[in-house]
Amino acid sequence: MVTTISDAIILEFKTSLSGQLILPEHPSYNEVRKVWNAMIDKRPALITRCAGTADVIKSVKFARANNLWVSVRAGGHNVSGKAVCDNGIMIDLSLMKGIWVDPSHQIALAQPGMRLGEFDRETQEFGLATTLGIISNTGIAGLTLGGGVGWLARKYGLACDNLLSVDIVTADGQFLKASDKENEDLFWGVRGGGGNFGIVTSFEYKLHRVGPQVLAGMVLHPFEKAREALRFYRNYSASIPDDMNTVCALLTSPEGHPVVAIVVCYHGPSIDAGQQKLRPLREFGPPIADLISPMSYVEAQSILDLAVPPSGLRSYWKSHFLKEISDQAIDTLIDHFAKVPSPRTAIQFQQFGGAVSRVREDATAFGHRQDGEYDLIILSLWQNSSDDNANISWTRELWDAMKPFSPGGVYVNNLGDEEPEGRVRAAYGSNYDRLVAMKNKYDPTNLFHLNQNIKPIVST
Repeated sequence: MVTTISDAIILEFKTSLSGQLILPEHPSYNEVRKVWNAMIDKRPALITRCAGTADVIKSVKFARANNLWVSVRAGGHNVSGKAVCDNGIMIDLSLMKGIWVDPSHQIALAQPGMRLGEFDRETQEFGLATTLGIISNTGIAGLTLGGGVGWLARKYGLACDNLLSVDIVTADGQFLKASDKENEDLFWGVRGGGGNFGIVTSFEYKLHRVGPQVLAGMVLHPFEKAREALRFYRNYSASIPDDMNTVCALLTSPEGHPVVAIVVCYHGPSIDAGQQKLRPLREFGPPIADLISPMSYVEAQSILDLAVPPSGLRSYWKSHFLKEISDQAIDTLIDHFAKVPSPRTAIQFQQFGGAVSRVREDATAFGHRQDGEYDLIILSLWQNSSDDNANISWTRELWDAMKPFSPGGVYVNNLGDEEPEGRVRAAYGSNYDRLVAMKNKYDPTNLFHLNQNIKPIVST
């Protein structure tokens, strides 16, 4: 959306902020507007680098008053790149990194600019953690608002299941607190509904005793044994306890060899107990590498960081939920990975189940509690724009080939920018109509539409 705003109005807005207002001529503009996916190159008219909730409120009101499109950036890591917009206002929360831990009540209050690694380092000082993701550079905000799966999910539920409350600025610039005691409908919606209903400026999480050490790492198998390794993974992962979780991936090693990686994190009562649980995994094959060892939980949260570097690469994702991993699905994945165009690309299973599946489908906006045992993610990453067509085409072909093995659902945090409206509906299933009613109530003009959008019935 293109709009003209007078210099006087912009100056008045700038002086009202505690944080920064960055315009295109600012020396840091090009750096600040960047997001994780290098395919995204958008130029907002204004960027507010918010210092606190007051700046967020002022930014929302300014956007409404001046008919600006609004994008919201916290971590900026989502593949769709919706954190930045052309010609509108980008409300940047990345400098809001405050965190307060109450160890006696096992609660953390965190601002939306926090990254997973930053959050974990603070809570682990007290031997505490909560479910977040598996890449330490990911922002907590978008991950939590979309659901949030991680190593602790099978024991303690998703990140959104561990929310106790949020502070949120709605589309009319109103500041609200949402919990199971006030604004309950809004609290239901932000637990999986993404940024559709407002800008969260504070997350209150329930924490759990974790560590001081966990047993984590990966085993690697050669691609020639991929069929056997994936079948083993299917059977092994179906039998693990709740205090353990897995990721399995087809990827290319740093030496340039395709491999199967089975990644685990055991956070149960003792390392010795974990060694017993992991023995079948470590003995199968045997693997060509066994990189599993006792480590801190903070280290475990970083073991996959190299697979998804902080920025600079072009990326395109497609995703399906799977109820099971069939032999035919395994054969399809192996056949396609043999022709993968980029050594950076991975095909990944992330395991759900356990405590995630024991929550009712309608308890939060995130559904798919029973039909999503595994999240299949095709994570295509490459360096050069000249390779866009080859990588995007390969990803789409594999995604199409895997459709018959999916019950139809998808994890909203994995949706890309070009997804049809039906895929957003697929992300919410039977909860979608209730989310539309909430959108009608809290954002009837669809101010917050640069997201995986739940459209109000009437929008202008």
